[in-house]
Amino acid sequence: MRIFTGCPGGCVDRDVRPAVFMDRDGTINEQMGYINHESRFVLLDGAAEAVANLNRHGYLAIVVSNQSGVARGYFPLELVHRVNRKMQELLAAEGAFLDAIFFCPHHKRGIVPEFTRSCECRKPRTGLFDRACREMTIDISNSYMVGDRCTDLVFAERCGIPGILVETGYGLGDRQWMLPSSGIKPAHTASDLSAAVHWIIGRAQVSI
Repeated sequence: MRIFTGCPGGCVDRDVRPAVFMDRDGTINEQMGYINHESRFVLLDGAAEAVANLNRHGYLAIVVSNQSGVARGYFPLELVHRVNRKMQELLAAEGAFLDAIFFCPHHKRGIVPEFTRSCECRKPRTGLFDRACREMTIDISNSYMVGDRCTDLVFAERCGIPGILVETGYGLGDRQWMLPSSGIKPAHTASDLSAAVHWIIGRAQVSI
């Protein structure tokens, strides 16, 4: 599934630009398990400023998120859209915007027939990334993935872009308990999304 938010006036920028792909839960907002009500969506401190920083520096800000609660019957598809709209509104209130949101509502062990299947869009499979690349003009060679799970790093590796692990959400636990045996090495580990974006932008400025 996709929501395209575009730039503030609804325009679509066709220039080739690098992207920062971001997980949602635990990276942009507080990790609360399955978010089954809009009131459970709370932006992490500094997340809006991090996205605004990407906007200012010409990066496409793209969310890629697994939302298997739909397939599992925990909440309807419409709730994911409502939560995502709330995310956009909270970001906009602080001068930030997402260029696109892509999410996967599927799970092979779901109970809702429409969404119960093994799909290509559930991370760490690359379907969400592939769709973004088809629908948007992205400079992949200078793009990144930021997330709080080792699966986000696997996703990044399969997409051929550097993966950054943040220590918010499940990040600290995954770094300590899962990363050492995963065989995956992050390009960088950051305390939160703001620190990850700061590192990305600083690295780009050094290479200029």
